Amino acid sequence: MKLLIVESPSKAKTISKYLAGNGERYEVVASVGHIRDLPKSNKKAIDIEHDFAPHYEISKGKEKVVHEIEQLAKKADEVLLATDPDREGEAIAWHVAQAAHLKKPQRVVFHEITKDAVAEALLHPRSIDMRLKEAQEARRVLDRLVGYDLSGLIWKKVRYGLSAGRVQSPALRILMEREREIRAFVPETFWVISAETKTADKKPLPLVCSEEPRDKKEVERILALGQKNPWQITDIKETEVKRAPRAPFTTSTLQQTASSRLGFSPSRTMLVAQKLYEAGLITYMRTDSTTLSGQAIGQISGLVRKEYGEKYLEVRQYHTKSKNAQEAHEAIRPTSVARASAGHTDEQKRLYQLIWQRAVASQMADAKTLRTRVTANITSAEKIPDFTVNGSRILFDGWLRVDPSAQQDDVILPKVAAGDALTLVDMHTDEKQTQPPARYSEAGLVKELEARGIGRPSTYASIIKTLLDRGYVEKVDRALKPTDTGDVVSTFLENNFGHYVSDSFTAEMENELDEIASGEKEYVPVLSAFYKPFTKEIQKKSKSSKKITDLGPAPAQFKCPTCGAAMIIKLGKNGKFLSCSRFPDCTGALTLEGKEIATDKPIGTDPSSNFPIFVKIGRFGPYVQLGEMPKKVKGQKAAKPKMASIPKTKDPSTVTVEDALKYLSLPRTLGIDPDTGKEVVASSGRFGPYIVRDGDFRSLKTDDVYTIGLERALQILREPKKPRGFARKKK
Repeated sequence: MKLLIVESPSKAKTISKYLAGNGERYEVVASVGHIRDLPKSNKKAIDIEHDFAPHYEISKGKEKVVHEIEQLAKKADEVLLATDPDREGEAIAWHVAQAAHLKKPQRVVFHEITKDAVAEALLHPRSIDMRLKEAQEARRVLDRLVGYDLSGLIWKKVRYGLSAGRVQSPALRILMEREREIRAFVPETFWVISAETKTADKKPLPLVCSEEPRDKKEVERILALGQKNPWQITDIKETEVKRAPRAPFTTSTLQQTASSRLGFSPSRTMLVAQKLYEAGLITYMRTDSTTLSGQAIGQISGLVRKEYGEKYLEVRQYHTKSKNAQEAHEAIRPTSVARASAGHTDEQKRLYQLIWQRAVASQMADAKTLRTRVTANITSAEKIPDFTVNGSRILFDGWLRVDPSAQQDDVILPKVAAGDALTLVDMHTDEKQTQPPARYSEAGLVKELEARGIGRPSTYASIIKTLLDRGYVEKVDRALKPTDTGDVVSTFLENNFGHYVSDSFTAEMENELDEIASGEKEYVPVLSAFYKPFTKEIQKKSKSSKKITDLGPAPAQFKCPTCGAAMIIKLGKNGKFLSCSRFPDCTGALTLEGKEIATDKPIGTDPSSNFPIFVKIGRFGPYVQLGEMPKKVKGQKAAKPKMASIPKTKDPSTVTVEDALKYLSLPRTLGIDPDTGKEVVASSGRFGPYIVRDGDFRSLKTDDVYTIGLERALQILREPKKPRGFARKKK
């Protein structure tokens, strides 16, 4: 019996089918990803004094997997490790061998899970590549050292619970640099001038001024001359343009295209691609290579020739610039190009179609387009800027035949010649303002990280997910916008550790990790050269850097409504908030998304109690308050007024008295449980709305906390309670 070890159960299931009935008995088992990792405590994780030796522990819940592999290995005549064909896969194979005490295991590698590829790989086993394993280990140790030391300093100098990372922080810096450009942007007014004209045979020809004047007087001059003078065609240019197909997908380009065309986040794209790979439908999806194998090119060429004809075929081989691309030496492509559609879910089918189209199009002829530019002007001696219109017509669709979504509609212009007269129908202007640079989308950030050499194909999705999960950025209209917390953390790192979050340093570290993988550099010297100066810098900043929870004084117009003292901008759990410089419990006014909330003036009065109602900004976000805050009297403790949080989805500047009374209605007593005699209450807390009976708390996922009744609450309470940690594990 031969034991074949892979990472995922679905991969194991697919390979088992291929190996059944081939004359040899194979037992295929899954490690279910990594089976060992560094412990949470950095003191136990890495022995810095002894050559940065990592101390690994079997991951919680993986003891049974390790034991099963160990027992099966004892019965096996041969043990084969068939984990993914990259550094991560090589490291998993090594960890399995170490944890299960495997004797002389062999490593097999395939880049697609097909019967032929698996059979071919089994004919060429090798030993574990320790260079690839050490490159992955160096990345893991390096990330832990940077994250642990920088995060610890941020806890001391900014706020507990924040974090930094070797690659995450440079990515955040890129987003913040763009955000600062947006803040500093000063818009300018300009005008777009259009002219509606007709040709001699009465066909419409819309024209647009080639210049966009900033001066209103120039706009008026152009309009005046254009309306009182005759028009004519002054020039016609026709240009044949070729559009070459793009290279087959790499990890980066797949994430970018899936984002723009399908609306998938990078992490979603990789999850769906993983399923397609494990089902044997596509080649390995973590690669920065654009190369196709000779066999794949032959398959695609045959399909193009058969389905579209010889004129559509143009065989191409794309060359990869990255020196690290040999680790996964082929682009992402279908394992069988004969399958134009594949996948079990709608998401899988859509992503597969994208991969199929790109791979097939890469071996097709250029598309040819005829672009026409018509220029017109007045016949007066006093000239105005040219007015133009562009048209286009596809002469030969080429690769666009299989990728029609990349095709632009034809814009056919009426036939005209230079010197032809035009009749002016109307002229009009559109006043506009220049726009600041756009924020990065997820796809845009992936492209930027790749261009700057920050991270690698396998890390792009996790970088963005980490920034979102930690609350350093948020999605606004599909763009990544840094939060107040992200702003403070990035500014702190740029001011104190600018070298370590720079493009040059981060990209150079990636290159050194690549050189460990290729054998050009060694693990210990690379880590030593980095860590010694880095830890000195940490110690230096730890002593000299002041705590920056206080971000400075608020604008002068913001005064404490209670004592009139100046306000201070602070960093809280949910971002920036204002605090009285004399009494921390006081709050003033805060600008939220450009809307000023005057917290010292009531929005109305509670009709029941006649108490004023205020909208205020606290440490944990906006809230409503019923009644005035009592003045502090030494030696006396006064009851605070009732308060209630404003939902995150509600703009605080639009809260009405009716809204406030609704929020203040919590907690609501729904009634008595007839079975237990205990009171049932609905309320909202730190983790959202909930109901509770005698200490039994249940979160409300779909029910409205303000309208839920006793009968529905009892129904929820009778349902079996999910064990602690269920939601986290599910995620």
